[in-house]
Amino acid sequence: MQTTYSVPGISCGHCRTAITGEVTKIAGVSAVDVDHDAKTVTVTGAGFNDAAVRDAIDEAGYDIA
Repeated sequence: MQTTYSVPGISCGHCRTAITGEVTKIAGVSAVDVDHDAKTVTVTGAGFNDAAVRDAIDEAGYDIA
């Protein structure tokens, strides 16, 4: 399973670190790719909870478009 989220507030390496740190804590997540140029977060894994990913991105301080 792979889902991509649009996160307009991403702009730098700190953003990547903050989001990756929160999202990788979620059960079922095997990889997180934060692309600050495209302003996207792509989450890969087996059966992760979409709401939990959204909450983790919010917890890192960013809003999903």
